[in-house]
This record gives sequence, C-alpha cells and structure tokens, in this order.
Amino acid sequence: MKRILVANRGEIAIRVMKTAQKMGIKTVAVYSTIDRKAPHVKFADEAVCIGAAPSSESYLLGNKIIEVALSLQVDAIHPGYGFLSENADFAEECEKNNIIFIGPKSKAIHVMGSKLAAKEAVKQYNIPMVPGYDQAITDVEKAKLVAQEIGFPILIKASAGGGGKGMRVVEQESDFESQMDRAISEAVAAFGDGSVFIEKYVGSPRHIEIQIMADSHGNVLYFFERECSIQRRHQKVIEEAPSSVLTPELRKRMGEAAVLVAKSCDYLGAGTVEFLLDENLNFYFLEMNTRLQVEHPVTELISGTDLVELQIKVARGEALAMKQEDLKILGHAMELRVYAEDPLNDFLPSVGNLEVYQLPEGEGVRVDNGFEQGMDIPIYYDPMLAKLITYGQTREEAIQIMIKAIADYQVKGVETTLPFGKFVFEHEAFRSGDFDTHFVKKYYSPEKLKDQTQKEAQIAALVALKQYFEDQKMVRLPN
Repeated sequence: MKRILVANRGEIAIRVMKTAQKMGIKTVAVYSTIDRKAPHVKFADEAVCIGAAPSSESYLLGNKIIEVALSLQVDAIHPGYGFLSENADFAEECEKNNIIFIGPKSKAIHVMGSKLAAKEAVKQYNIPMVPGYDQAITDVEKAKLVAQEIGFPILIKASAGGGGKGMRVVEQESDFESQMDRAISEAVAAFGDGSVFIEKYVGSPRHIEIQIMADSHGNVLYFFERECSIQRRHQKVIEEAPSSVLTPELRKRMGEAAVLVAKSCDYLGAGTVEFLLDENLNFYFLEMNTRLQVEHPVTELISGTDLVELQIKVARGEALAMKQEDLKILGHAMELRVYAEDPLNDFLPSVGNLEVYQLPEGEGVRVDNGFEQGMDIPIYYDPMLAKLITYGQTREEAIQIMIKAIADYQVKGVETTLPFGKFVFEHEAFRSGDFDTHFVKKYYSPEKLKDQTQKEAQIAALVALKQYFEDQKMVRLPN
C-alpha cells in the first residue's frame, strides 16, 4: 500500500494522514471549492478538487472520488467518519474497482446499518437486548398493542435512524398516538423511511461503547470501553476511557459480547459496539458503528495503540500482532468535542471567522484539529472544529489537565462548546462519576453557565484590583 486517498475533511482527514505519513504511505486529499485552503489540503502529498461546497456536490460523490482514486492509481481509500464511511454501496464500488476500502466489507455495513437487521444478526449469540418488538411497524394501532405489552415508558425509534432523529420517549399510553405520528413523520423526512420499532425505555442509562478491531485471519480484539453519556440532542460531546463504573468482570463480559457482535456479521477492521447500561449495571446491545469513531483518541491513549495504523495493517491483509491478554488499561483519558456552537443558545451552530484561534499545549494534552486562525467556519458541514483530548495517570488528573487546557484554548469570532466543557468537568456529578445520559437535562442550563461565567469574571476583576493595589504600594515604598 503506497498511496491512500482520504475521502474526508477537517481533523479526521489530518489524523489519518499523520499515521499514513508515519507508515511511509503517500496521501491524497479531496476537497470542495470552499475548502481549497483548508489544512487537510495543505497536509496531503496531493490534493484534488471534487466539487462545490455542499457535501452532496463534493464529499458525498462516491463515483467522483473513485474516479479520482483510479486516475491517481491509489491503492486504498480511508473514509474517516461521516460522509461515505458507512455507505455500503460506496464500499462495494471500491471493491469492484480493486481499491481497498479501509473499513468493513459492504455486507457488514448493510447488516449493521439497519437497527433491526443488526438485532436479528446478533440474536443467535444470546447478547442482552432491551426488551421490545423486533420488527418494523408503521401501523399505529398495532404499535399501540405492542407498547401495552412491553409496558410504559417505551421508546419509539426510527429503524433507519441515527443522531436522535425519529426518536420519541412515551411515558404514558394517552400520549402514544401523537408521539408515534411524530416519530414516523420525522423518520420519513430524515431518512425516507417511516418504519419504526418499539422497545422498553431504560430510565437512567449510561452510554457505553466497546472498541473492537478484527482482521481477516479470524482474530477479533476489544480495546476496552468508552463512556459517552454526556450528550446534547442525543449526540455526544464529552467522552472518556475507561468508564468510572465498569468493574473488570463487567468490562470482560461487555468486551466479549462486542466480539460476538463483530463475528455475527463477519466484521473486518475497526468498529464500535454500543451498549446501554442501566442503573443496576445490566447492559443491552444498542447498535454497531461500522467505522472509526470520532472519540477513538481516548482509546488510543489508554491502550497505547494507533487505531488508524491497525486499520491500515488489517486492510493490507496483515494479522493483528497482539493478543487480548496483551492489552492493558493504562491511565485515563478525556475528550471534549470543540464545536462551533453556542451553548447559551441551544447549541445552535455559530458561523463566523476565527479571528483568534490558538491551541493549548503541554504534557497530557492532544488536539486533533482541522482549522487555523483567520479561517471562516463553513455552514455546509458538521460544526466540529477540533477534539481536545487529555491524558493522566488517574481520572482526577485527566480532568484537571482538561480544565487547564480549556482555559488555554483561545477562540474569538465564534462561540464554542469550550465553556460547556468547563461546566461539565467542574460539576460535582461528573467528577464523582455519578451521572447518566440525562446530565444536560438534569444539571445544565444557559442561565447556570452565564452565572458561572459572571462569577468567574468578578473574581478575576477582584484579583486584578488587589494586584494593582499591591503594585501601587511597592511603587510608593521609599528606596
């Protein structure tokens, strides 16, 4: 493998290119017209413009990307995450054109891309699943009977869904029909598919995911867990590894269950098996993400591995060099997704120019970044600027390094999730480890963040004033 095309942009494109460079592999960037001067374009050995700014006219054009790959005689395509990373048809087209797709085979993407097909695939392995009805439903009356049988509260979820779309929690029977109608119409609008399924609503869940890696020689390893319970709008903002609540025994059981999920679809490469963990530490299979996750750096730090390097080696047909017993958890890692979003305005995207953009540095600090000072934030893509990752020997140390790194991260021109991150990392519920996916609903509000910011500004002003008077005293002292 001498040349890889990275079919992505921003921080993940650079992240993949760094490992390829380390392995002596040349890289090709693709970019839209608005990304012409983006850092990932400069970082690559070669770069090709593939279309206009909207992703539907550039980064989602699988045929165009394959055309570029063939013309430049690249050996493989790395899709990153998002865009075409979980597009089975794209993976299949790569296979047909003798281009290595650095990811699973198209069949595994197909199976795990549907929540219902995924449940069907893992059923034979006796992996715990949330009680529910494992067939797609669009008939409201039939669905109502199913909901009564399962018992309220229940969760309605779009079969083809993701990112919290087509998802409704129903606490009581009287609300069922209206919520079912909403879930179906939302699913149709988002995915063109109104089928939903119904399962028991787990009241205080934690979102735990297991990182797996599978080679073509029958080896599947799990690289421990990530805790992803701090979310806004059902989407992750803060992740850590390991989780503060898993015992070694539970970690082993969940890891082994994740390996079975991978085996159920003949998986290849890096993947993530997501579970819900209830208040009694019972775990339930949720879904499998058939790609590298945004939050993979925390796993890399605690396991001492380069997951992108392993992806490339597995794609080349190599066997995994390590065994499960070789893998050990070392220290603790935290990640904050730095989005150009306004936490004081319902986390809505914040578009503008990065007038000031300076990254934190220091021991235990890693920034996977995709932007530079002076750049505009494009409105066409996900608003994530970077991922701020910290590592310490203990959870407490990783948190303290994170709080300092947030303070050192200088951004002016757009609002970001940095103040929200500070709020979470300083909050007693997070620090104690006693939290779940309802953290934002329970503890966070824009008003609380404003109050905290104002108090800190007042304290800073008082400290500055005290220092001023001290300096004045020294000036007045006689020689």
